[in-house]
Amino acid sequence: MKVHVEIDCTPEEARAFLGLPDVSKANAVYVDTVTKAMKGVTSPDQLQDIAKSIAPMGQMGLKMFQNFVEGSMAAGGALKPKPKGKTD
Repeated sequence: MKVHVEIDCTPEEARAFLGLPDVSKANAVYVDTVTKAMKGVTSPDQLQDIAKSIAPMGQMGLKMFQNFVEGSMAAGGALKPKPKGKTD
């Protein structure tokens, strides 16, 4: 037996229903900080340095996020392992 339930609610209502905290104020501060930091960035190296300094948990957080994205892509078949013995 299959049951299909459709709930029509706003993100705020869903968050309250699930008991999740409202992080909109913290998100606004984070976005404002990133926006201010991005002004005057002229090279990818500067951008990377800024990202490392404002990212949660710094370098370790960025590495964890990178591993998560790469793992998700590999699980979805987007990344195919290279055959053994072949190099680019």
